[in-house]
Amino acid sequence: MPRETSAFPLSLPAPPAGGSLYRWLYGELRAAILDGQLRPGARLPATRDLASAYHLSRATIVAAFDQLKSEGYVEGRSGSGTYVSKVLPEHLLDVRGPHSEKSLPHRGVSFSLYARRLQPFRGMPPRRIRAFRANQPALDLFPTTLWAQVAARRLRRVSANLLAGGEALGYRPLRDAVAGYLNTSRGVKCTADQVLILSGAQEALDRTARILLNPGETVWMEEPGYPGAAIVFRAVGARIWSVPVDAEGLDLESGKKKWKRPRLAYVTPAHQFPLGVTMSLRRRLALLEWARRSGTLIFEDDYDSEYRYSGRPIPALQGLDRSGVVIFAGSFSAVLFPALRLGYLVVPADMVDIFAAAESVSTHHPPLLEQAILCDFITEGHFARHIRRMRELYAERLTVLLEGAKEDLSDALEISSVEAGLQTVGWLRRGLRAQHVAELAAARDVEVVPLDVYASGRSRREGLILGFAAVDPRELRRGVKELAWVLTRGAR
Repeated sequence: MPRETSAFPLSLPAPPAGGSLYRWLYGELRAAILDGQLRPGARLPATRDLASAYHLSRATIVAAFDQLKSEGYVEGRSGSGTYVSKVLPEHLLDVRGPHSEKSLPHRGVSFSLYARRLQPFRGMPPRRIRAFRANQPALDLFPTTLWAQVAARRLRRVSANLLAGGEALGYRPLRDAVAGYLNTSRGVKCTADQVLILSGAQEALDRTARILLNPGETVWMEEPGYPGAAIVFRAVGARIWSVPVDAEGLDLESGKKKWKRPRLAYVTPAHQFPLGVTMSLRRRLALLEWARRSGTLIFEDDYDSEYRYSGRPIPALQGLDRSGVVIFAGSFSAVLFPALRLGYLVVPADMVDIFAAAESVSTHHPPLLEQAILCDFITEGHFARHIRRMRELYAERLTVLLEGAKEDLSDALEISSVEAGLQTVGWLRRGLRAQHVAELAAARDVEVVPLDVYASGRSRREGLILGFAAVDPRELRRGVKELAWVLTRGAR
C-alpha cells in the first residue's frame, strides 16, 4: 500500500505572541482536519520538521499531537508516523455521515408493565393568573423576603453533618416540628418517629401504593375524586372502585354493597376533593370500624384543611383511629408554594421501617437544606402567621366571589355553601353543559374546570370548579361578569 506523502499540505499562520503555543497548534491542526485541508489518512510531518518550520519546541508539538490523539482526530502507527484518522469523532455523531440512520439497526425498547401503565404528563408552563384559577395559593403574597432571610441564616450556620446527608425518614428537627403542628392543629396522634418527610403528597401516594398494592388488588376512590391518586394507583396495576360521595362524604354503605374488602381506601375527609364536603363524625367512625374489620387500610389526604373560613379546622380522621389503619398525608405546597416540593406522611408505628426502607432505595430523602430552612420557618412562628394571614385573605376573596355570584349568577349557577379550601363548586342550572360552558369561558379569558374532569365517568350533576385563592378581587369581579355573560347569552 503506497504511503501518503509527508509534505505538509497547508500553511499555518504565525504562532501568537502570547498564550499557549500547544493550544494554538492543536486548534489549527484540528480546524484543518475538520475543514478537509488535512484529509483522512493524510500523514502529518514529523515533530522535528514542525518544530523547525515554526520555531517551536518539540515538546510543544508532541503535546498538541497527544491531545489530537486522545480526542480521536489522529492516530499513531508504530515506525511509520502520525496520520489523520479515517473516521473522525464528528462523523460518529453525525447521522448524515458514513454511519447514516438507515444503516443503523432500530433500537427496540421493551418497557416494563409499570411503564406501560403510566400516563404521559410533563406539567404546565407558568401562566398568567386569571379568574378562576383553581388549586393554587396566592403565590404573589408569599413572604419571599422573609423566607430568604431564614434561608440565609440557616446557610451561614450550616454544619458538616447537615451537608453529609441524613436519615431516610427526613430531617429530625423538621419531623419534630411537623409532629407538634399536627398534634396541635390537626388532632393527629403521632410522634416524630412516625413522620416521614417526602417531596409532597404525590410522592406519599406513590410510596404507599408501591408498598401496599400488588397488581390486581383493589382501591376505593371517591367519585368524583382526585385524578392524581387514580394515576398512581393505575400505574402500579391496582383496580379502582369508584364510591360515590354524598353530603356526609364517602358513601360507605354504597361502597360496601358494590365492592367488598378493598386493600386500600383513598379519602379526603376534611375537605373532599373536589366537592368540598366534610365527612361527618358518624361516617368517620363507621369507616374506621369497617376498615378494622375488613383489613382495609385508609389513606387520608389532608391536602388543604388549614383553610377553613367558618369555625375551626376539622380534626383529622387519623386522630380517631385506634387500630392503626390510617396513613395520613399532607403537603406544604398548597400552604406555602408548590416549588418547595416538601410534604409529610404519618404512618402507623409498625409500618415505619418498611416505609423508611423504601425511601432509602429511591430518593433517600428530599434535600436536607430545604428541610432545615422549612424547619426554621415553622419553629420561628412564621408558618403559623402565614397561615393566619392567608386564611383571612382567602376568606375575603371567597366573599367577593359569593357576593358577585349572588348578584350576577344566581339564575344560572348555584355556588356551594362550603366555606373552605382554595376553590369551590358552582352547580349549573337550566340544563347547561359544563364542558360547553368551560370552552365559551376560555374564549373570554376565564378559567373554569368542568366537574367531569374529576369523575371516572359522567358526573351525576353538571358543575364547575371555581378557584378564588390565587385571584385578586378585581379579577374575580371581572371573571364573574364574563361568566355571567357566558351563562346568560353565550351558552343558550
